[in-house]
Amino acid sequence: MKKFLALLLFCITLTAETAIAAPPIQHWTTSDGARVYFIESRALPMLDVQVDFVAGAAYDPPGKAGLAGLANGLLDSGLADLDEEQIAGRLVDLGAQLAGSLDADRAGLRLRTLSERAERDGALALMARLLAAPTYPAAALEREKARSIAAIQEADTRPDSIAAKRFAAEIYPGHAYGASASTVSVAAIGRDDLVAFHARHYNARNAVVSLIGDISRAEAEAIARQLTAALPAGEAAAPLPPVTAPQAGTVRVAHPASQSHIHVGLPALRRDDPDYYALLVGNYTLGGGGFVSRLMQEVREKRGYAYSVYSYFAPRRLEGPFEIGLQTKRDQAGAALQVVNEVLAKFLAEGPTARELQAAKQNLVDGLALRLDSNAKLLANLSNIGFYQLPLSYLDDYPARVNAVTREQVKAAFARHVRPEHLVTVMVAAD
Repeated sequence: MKKFLALLLFCITLTAETAIAAPPIQHWTTSDGARVYFIESRALPMLDVQVDFVAGAAYDPPGKAGLAGLANGLLDSGLADLDEEQIAGRLVDLGAQLAGSLDADRAGLRLRTLSERAERDGALALMARLLAAPTYPAAALEREKARSIAAIQEADTRPDSIAAKRFAAEIYPGHAYGASASTVSVAAIGRDDLVAFHARHYNARNAVVSLIGDISRAEAEAIARQLTAALPAGEAAAPLPPVTAPQAGTVRVAHPASQSHIHVGLPALRRDDPDYYALLVGNYTLGGGGFVSRLMQEVREKRGYAYSVYSYFAPRRLEGPFEIGLQTKRDQAGAALQVVNEVLAKFLAEGPTARELQAAKQNLVDGLALRLDSNAKLLANLSNIGFYQLPLSYLDDYPARVNAVTREQVKAAFARHVRPEHLVTVMVAAD
C-alpha cells in the first residue's frame, strides 16, 4: 500500500510539473540591434507580435508629461498614403487586431493576425510602416489632446485619481516616475514634439520584438527583420536618473468624498533585483493573496473597515513602487490606517509563518499555468522577459525559485526594501 501511495504521489508530482512546463523561448539579435524573442506554437493558425521600445512615460521631457502616451496612441493615426480610417479599414479587411501599450518604462504596439500568408504579410507590412513612419496628423493630435485634457479634468475631481497621482509624486519626488500628465503639460505638446520623441525613442536599438505563433524560426527571423528594417538604428535610451528614497511622512488632501482613499508605500523593487522572489512570496501573505492575506483578514474580516485592501510590488527598470491601498469611511480612516500599520510592522518584524509561506508558494506555483494558457498571456510573459532581459528559462525556473524561498529570506528582503523611515502615507478625504 505504501509503495502504491508513493508511486501515486510521484505521478501526481510529475503531472503537475509537466502541466506548467513552458514552451521553449528562442532569442537572437538582429543586425540592426533589436532583440528578438520567439515561441513557436502551432496549436492555432495565429501569430501574435509585440514590439516594445524604451519609450515609456518616464521618458517624457520636463513640462511635457503625456507626450509618450500621445506618441504611442497616435502611431496608427496616419501614414503618407493612408489616413486613420483607411488604416482601420485595412486592419478589418485583413482580420487583424492592433493595439498600443504604455507604462512607465516602455511603449509598444501589439498585433494579432491569422498565420495565412496573405493576411499575415499584409498585417505585418502595415505594422512595420506604422512603427517606422507615422505622420502624426495635426488634426488627430488636437483631437486627442482635447480628449486627454477632458479626461484629466474629470479625473482630477475624483478622490481615487487624486490619491494615485499624489502618491506617485510623493514617493518619487523630482523623479520622472512621479510625474503625471496635467492639462497644462498636455496643452503644451505640439506635433513637433511627437515627431522628435518618435525619432529619438522608436529606433532599432531600443526595440524588443516578441513573437508567438504558427511560424517557423526562419519565418520569425524574416518578420523581425521586416519590422525593424525601416527603423533608424538610433541610440540606446539614456538611463533614467537614480531614484531617491523619500522621507517618511503623511500627506492629507482635502476632498468632500464620503470614502477616504489611503495609499501607503515607497519605491522598492527593480525588476532585476535578486530579492524579487522573496518579496513576491512574502507579499502574498501580507496583502497580495486576497481573502487569505493578513491585511484583508485584519482590516476587512475582523473589523469591517474596508471592502478591499491590498498590497503589491510593481517592479520596474529602477525601483518600482510597493503599495498598500484601501478605501474606508472617512470617519474611520485613522483607525483603519492604524490597523494597516500594525499589520505591516508585525510582518516586517516576524515575516510569514511556516503555514502562510507554504500556502503562498502553492498558490503562486499552481497559478502559473493559468498565466500561460493562451498565446496572449504567453506573449505578455515573453515581452516581459525580453524587455527586462530576464533569463530565457524564467518560466521554467519560476516554480523552483518560488519553492526555494524561506521565511528568513522573506523577512530579510522586506527589511531591505520596505524601510519604515521611507514609508509615505497619502490620505484623500480623511477626517
